[in-house]
Amino acid sequence: MDTPQDRFAGPLAATLPLPPPGAERAAALDALLLPPDAALPVPPATERGRWDPARGALDAATATAVVDRAEADLGTPWPLPLASTAARLHRDGDRDTHEQLVHGRERRLSRAAVAAAVSLGAPGADRWLDEVADGVWQLCEQSSWCWPAHDDSRLRHGSVLPTVTDPYLDLGAGEVVGQLAWVDHLLGAGLDARYPGLRARVRHEARARVVEPFLRRRDWHWLGRDGDVHNWNPWIHGNVLVAALRLLDGEHETAERARVVELVLQGLDRYVGCLPDDGAIDEGYAYWWNGACRALEALDVLAHATGGAVDALDAGRSPAALRGTVAFPHRMHLGGAWYLNLADGQARPHLTPPWRALHRAALRTGDPDAAAHALAHRVAGAGAEEQQGLGRLLRALTDRDWQATSDALPPLPAETWLGSTEVLVARERTGDAAGLALAVKGGHNAEAHNHNDVGSVVVASDGVPVVVDAGRPTYTAQTFGPDRYRIWTMQSSWHSVPEVAGTAQAVGAGARARDVRPALRGDDAGAPSGVTLDLAAAYPVAGLRSWRRSARLERGPDARVVVSDAWDLDDRRDDGRDDPAATTVRFLLAGDVSLTPGSAVVVPLDGAPPLRLTWPPDVPAALVDRPLDDPVLSEVWGDRLARLDLDVTARADLQVAIARDVDAEGAGRPGGGPSPAAARRKSDH
Repeated sequence: MDTPQDRFAGPLAATLPLPPPGAERAAALDALLLPPDAALPVPPATERGRWDPARGALDAATATAVVDRAEADLGTPWPLPLASTAARLHRDGDRDTHEQLVHGRERRLSRAAVAAAVSLGAPGADRWLDEVADGVWQLCEQSSWCWPAHDDSRLRHGSVLPTVTDPYLDLGAGEVVGQLAWVDHLLGAGLDARYPGLRARVRHEARARVVEPFLRRRDWHWLGRDGDVHNWNPWIHGNVLVAALRLLDGEHETAERARVVELVLQGLDRYVGCLPDDGAIDEGYAYWWNGACRALEALDVLAHATGGAVDALDAGRSPAALRGTVAFPHRMHLGGAWYLNLADGQARPHLTPPWRALHRAALRTGDPDAAAHALAHRVAGAGAEEQQGLGRLLRALTDRDWQATSDALPPLPAETWLGSTEVLVARERTGDAAGLALAVKGGHNAEAHNHNDVGSVVVASDGVPVVVDAGRPTYTAQTFGPDRYRIWTMQSSWHSVPEVAGTAQAVGAGARARDVRPALRGDDAGAPSGVTLDLAAAYPVAGLRSWRRSARLERGPDARVVVSDAWDLDDRRDDGRDDPAATTVRFLLAGDVSLTPGSAVVVPLDGAPPLRLTWPPDVPAALVDRPLDDPVLSEVWGDRLARLDLDVTARADLQVAIARDVDAEGAGRPGGGPSPAAARRKSDH
């Protein structure tokens, strides 16, 4: 039965040709939805004109690469998640070991499914159906699809292992049910012939673990009923949608199928309703792919499943937030493989993003720059990978627009200001990563996946970060627990912000930038881009009346970034004694750093041109070495980062300039000097 909370109407409801949310809208969807065997936008493997690589309708290079990886799997043991690996979360905080075993099992199944689809009907093809059946069966036998870090079994039942009679619907459960639905859609006929009854088992598990919990428990935190809507919402709703469209195919399940779809649409509406019109994601670029992008993909699936009748991505009707968010990835692009990484993201993501999904959304919403950005990153033979999930892989393999469109150059806008999150990204010129780029963040310290980083700056040389945001280490139980801010990468002490009277920034929405004023170049191509903001509210320091920071990119022949700080701070301790704790202005640096009075030269990663930071020579300076022993960090930055500490205790202002250092340009890392600008531009696409 409907409740008022199950009749949410947001920006999607306002634009879609449907009755108001609730039972009437579910009935309308029931009449519009395509039959289950036609509801997903990928041809089944029985359509050999689309799946036979020799017929030219498939991304054959990528399919071949996936099949080669599947061949390597044959005869090897499947990954085996164990009770002991699941329980480690509660014993030593290790969540990653178990999750990697689960992910390994799912990825192997995805590889096998593609191999089975490509080879269907050929001699020896049954070995791939056997491999697929083994993977499907293992997922059905797996006690829980929920990742241990999300399960509430300890809280509700006192158990360190999942309670099978009370399944938790999280990201992991959504991913498995979505994968099983795509496998069923792709290979259902072959599985029926070789493994009668297996598809019925899939439907049983999907209903028990996902469909019924989704309908029965409407208190899932990721629904966003309390207004706290984050990336779990579209990620899980998108997978529930796929599962309902394909697996609820019984004669008496049509009304229930439509009800699930209707609730999914309401959930996505809540998410879109919380997106700002400029499309910014406070979780940062890395989480865009598993947040806003998941919403775009789900709405695209829904448009297909209704024969185009329910289409929120149509350029003429899509809400402003959806159109805005399609542009977010290229607005955060620094150059090449590097991006502005706010919150828990990596500056150089280690997984290949699902570029086809961005391209599809860009075409649907009418954003040529976003489409060009996606195409600039398309690589033959690596058009998609199983790490992003089977649905994304299948869509990339069979998307003719993605395969047929010519390559493009990344747009690299000269200036982006996202007022909703108070983020500026600026470079010297449009369409060119060569030279300097500046990013500045205002915001507050209660954003999703937050780090304490109000006022932080990032500076890049030819698109490669030099003044950096470290990102996050491997996730553990601590990452999202009460001790999150004991992790060094989460602290303001390891961001490029001040440390005031020995005090780091506080946590919470009250720790925020104030009086934020962007200075944008407008129509003047040579004018500077910058932001001024007051950071005082971010620091729990008595006597700090203001901390005014200005960061700007000055364009022209002598281009430079200038970071200016001026503050009003009582120079006495709270107890009235003299000798105040040190106040420092800090910059986190990646590369080889050499320090001299009044300056530091950084030879960046990737052979980018060196940069020199300069400040008044009477300011005491020190370098603090930070070795990196976590692979999530070291695969981006190498074996260490360095923090430059400028002691400004005796001052009330400081200006630091950052510019290309011509004298040091030949001093690149062994075996690699700076690449020519043309070569760097080529690498960008």
